[in-house]
Amino acid sequence: MLRTILLLLPYLLLHSSAASAQSISCAESRTHALQRKATATPEHQQLMNRYDITFYRLNLQLERNSRYIAGDVTLQAQARQPLGTFAFELHQNFQIDSVVVNGRRETSITRQGGDVAVALSAPVAAAQPVTAVIYYKGTAPSGGGAAVGNGFNTAVEPQWGNSVTWSLSEPYAAYEWWPTKQVLTDKADSVHVFVTTSAENKVGSNGLLTRVADLPDGRRRHEWKSRYPIDYYLVSVAVSDYEEYLLSAHPAGAPAPIPILNYVYRGGALQAYRQEIDNTARFLEQFSELFGLYPFYREKYGHSMAPIGGGMEHQTMTTQSGFFFTLTAHELAHQWFGDNVTCASWQDIWLNEGFASYAEYLALKPVSNEAASRWMKDAHASARQRPFGSLKVEDTTNVSRIFDSSLSYRKGASVVHMLRFELNNDDVFFRGLREYQQRFGGGTANTSDLQKVMEDVSGKELDYFFEQWYEGNGYPIYSVEWNQEDSRVLIQSTQTTSGTTPFFRSDVAFGIVTASGTSVIRVQQRKPVEAFLVQVQGPVQRIVTDPDEWLLLQAETTQNTALRVPEAEPAVLYPNPVYTTTITVGNLTFQPDAARIYDAAGKLVRAYKLPPAFQVELDVSQLSGGWYRLWLTNGTESYRQSFIRVTGK
Repeated sequence: MLRTILLLLPYLLLHSSAASAQSISCAESRTHALQRKATATPEHQQLMNRYDITFYRLNLQLERNSRYIAGDVTLQAQARQPLGTFAFELHQNFQIDSVVVNGRRETSITRQGGDVAVALSAPVAAAQPVTAVIYYKGTAPSGGGAAVGNGFNTAVEPQWGNSVTWSLSEPYAAYEWWPTKQVLTDKADSVHVFVTTSAENKVGSNGLLTRVADLPDGRRRHEWKSRYPIDYYLVSVAVSDYEEYLLSAHPAGAPAPIPILNYVYRGGALQAYRQEIDNTARFLEQFSELFGLYPFYREKYGHSMAPIGGGMEHQTMTTQSGFFFTLTAHELAHQWFGDNVTCASWQDIWLNEGFASYAEYLALKPVSNEAASRWMKDAHASARQRPFGSLKVEDTTNVSRIFDSSLSYRKGASVVHMLRFELNNDDVFFRGLREYQQRFGGGTANTSDLQKVMEDVSGKELDYFFEQWYEGNGYPIYSVEWNQEDSRVLIQSTQTTSGTTPFFRSDVAFGIVTASGTSVIRVQQRKPVEAFLVQVQGPVQRIVTDPDEWLLLQAETTQNTALRVPEAEPAVLYPNPVYTTTITVGNLTFQPDAARIYDAAGKLVRAYKLPPAFQVELDVSQLSGGWYRLWLTNGTESYRQSFIRVTGK
């Protein structure tokens, strides 16, 4: 979810002659929310956790200029334990006319705040189905309980004068407009949303519009149905006398074009936003390639406009106040990160918002490297505003903390970017994201689930990464000194931190600038103070720490002519003879990008493509016993060394 922030971006001209565009920060829309606790008491949560939701059916009467709701909601579930009480949540503003459970009208209904408990006259055995139909009516509250305003609201949008009624349930406000179970880990298998309204209105909601029924009183019933798993806060409605604009996307692997249905304000909104809306198709195709096929391809994607000051990623139909490049990309990316795979706890909201924010950067990259670079600089700068901030949300009762723009969004995106850098292989990184979607699609996940997927796909142990960047707080501060003697350059890097996390283990890149250009080296900083000796050609003019902005850090880099530059030690291959499955070459003064191994007859037996590093580790487990020669090169410099591989006992 996102709130609109207007920034002048003269470097980004997107299909427009204008010299500025809007950059959107999804996080900002939440920072104005009230502190608000999850509505259900722990005891009520326990009652609700005795069953698993399987289906929601909302059958409501709504208008575009009122918060009044009348209708019925069906909750279908399966009992996990014997049920003597059926529990759900509904705001006390609403009058409950009746509750029918498994065909019986129940009369013993207890309400305490938003907690509703219905004593069952016929208890339900474990593993048996239960269907509850709640008939209710009333005016939705207006206390600003959702991340942006109310859970259910109505207003006249100011630019074109359209009356609009809409829902926005994240994180704990679904109960402000319909009877529900607000538990992230219990997704319904499917949902129907039927809305009866005046004939001139359109209704946007989840899934496919299967029918618009003309009723005897002149109104119409809009019947939306979705067969995908859905979390409670992603169920939505938007009602207005919208203008409809339909386009389609054609991602690779989709059996048919995917419709993108847009309900926009009358009076000029379509003319104002058409070009930006059209970007949606390209984003959907790009993200399908990167993250896996759009998860709801059998239904649709779309937008319903409402004056919410940003966007909200309702499943298959985002609610947006306007259309701007990064806002539209962000909300669409949520269909993968947030809707298809939902954070299992608000503690892990960065899994939703950090990835959706990073998708803004990914969307910018093919269009303008300069715009993408500026976006990442701004993200790092925003995250540095919280020097003791952590991705992990310790207080999930504080809505402002859940949706802190500097942490859940911008630091979240920075951490995704650093994970990509740490893996040092884009094929592996994006394969990991697709595997994450495949493994947890239709359900929920936490940070440890993401870590496990990335470890499985990359073969790397990532405890250190997630401990420092998720469990930990703050960011590293680098004081870098360098000096040159002849062709040798010593770079000494000293790391402190902004918060209480004592050290951030990471690879670090340095740009070495000479008269002939800039060469980038990548080193591994494994302790607070490290020194790296490299060979260069010509005098060094300056050194830039993290020149491509991969890392969330603060750095100061200076030349220190008093720094003694040692003589280069010879590179060494070990162990030799080789009894292990790997060999290591250390003390290299260049960063090879290729390795080859030849046998005693001069035949090439192994070839490797290497990530840049001054230390190389190679898998030789497939080599039989015998004499071999290793060759490392970067195209300019090379290293050769023979070794003996010993197998058997």
